[in-house]
Amino acid sequence: MALADPSSQSPPAPLPGLPEGVTDPCVHCGFCLPTCASYRVLGTEMDSPRGRIHTLKAIEAGELELDATVASHFDSCLGCFACVTACPSGVRYDQLIEATRPKLNQPEFRSSWQTSFRQLLLLVLPYPKRLRALLQPLRTYAGTGLQRFIRRTGLLQLLGPQLEAMEALLPPLPPEGFSDRLPRVNPAQGEQRGRVGLVLGCVQRCFDPGVNDATVAVLQANGFEVVIPADQGCCGAVSHHQGQLQQTQELASALVRSFRDETLDAVLVAASGCGHTMKAYGELLDGEDNFSAPVLDVHEFLANRGLSESFRQALTPLPCTVAYHDACHMIHGQGIAAQPRELLRAIPQLQLKEATEAGVCCGSAGIYNLVQPDEAAALGQLKANDLTSTGAEVIASANIGCSLQLRSHLHSEGPDVCHPMELLARSARLSPAPAPTTGGQDSSVPPSQHHP
Repeated sequence: MALADPSSQSPPAPLPGLPEGVTDPCVHCGFCLPTCASYRVLGTEMDSPRGRIHTLKAIEAGELELDATVASHFDSCLGCFACVTACPSGVRYDQLIEATRPKLNQPEFRSSWQTSFRQLLLLVLPYPKRLRALLQPLRTYAGTGLQRFIRRTGLLQLLGPQLEAMEALLPPLPPEGFSDRLPRVNPAQGEQRGRVGLVLGCVQRCFDPGVNDATVAVLQANGFEVVIPADQGCCGAVSHHQGQLQQTQELASALVRSFRDETLDAVLVAASGCGHTMKAYGELLDGEDNFSAPVLDVHEFLANRGLSESFRQALTPLPCTVAYHDACHMIHGQGIAAQPRELLRAIPQLQLKEATEAGVCCGSAGIYNLVQPDEAAALGQLKANDLTSTGAEVIASANIGCSLQLRSHLHSEGPDVCHPMELLARSARLSPAPAPTTGGQDSSVPPSQHHP
């Protein structure tokens, strides 16, 4: 960390791209510290929101230079925005970190391996065709005895922490994840209440296609026609989280264009990370291009519109306990917490449990669990332990990154991880495609349903 010579500096000026006055409300009270995921596992002031704000002020005052060491403390931030929720002074740390991230992508701030690894991830993850091509050779490995044997041997440690982390997140790969099978137009059942679009998600459609199947089935059963443009791509959430503005804008514009010819009441998402980024398109695209309909999370939409009476009557008992996991970009990024719980409580005999630290990040955070594997693993285990301590048989997660992270840290005999839409579809006997499993069970079915 290099200290700058104050005598040689020009008068302090805001960092390029940093919103003016965004750091001013911070009074360094420390209310953000217990909510900050990176501070929880690293325990250093520089790896907290308060510390990062102090650092930015020092850079603006000419007292500190942004170098590799300083940049590493910003890289440790998960961007979970829990500090924004906790701050009594209204500091918009979300704006601060999003404005700072593009500055961290200079090659001198990271090792050549880290730079190349991040570039590779951004060349693959936002593009379903590329991701599927990469996953194709792994179909005979993922979820098999060979994978379990390799993990037991410890050989994966030879790959290095980043590649080892990638393998740890690799779930069984359902064949349905290698093609987009849902029709472009999925008609409403019964009286039509509206027409909506659905964004499939680039990672979700590959690793957890049953979520999209269940979401479409639930929407249809509630009287909504669901439109799924065949040429839709990534929303740009992964690149946005990494400060890659140009790539994000290109992906966002392409996604908007794929829905351009559709007349819709709303554009819906079933992955909270996608929804958070898509709701920011007005700013990301400078108001030049955006959806003609509002972007809404599917839980937000269904809770606002209400479940149809026919759907409510079709719900059958699911006698199980469920712990709902609050994805960060749902609860902190979009302010959505009550709606998913409201929908789950509509299922007869389902008991909803609350985790002790619902607002703390699980460690997924886009590609954080791949580029910062040690910190992410510590957070993942904390979250898995917290959710397991509820005694729940099922964990409901509305974000694909969280689901993969939680499954990798739960024991094989532990709770299954399902999307709330899958549980609703199961209760209504809509028979969505099976979701991935953690311990050999069909995770679309609560454990109590396997053993009546």
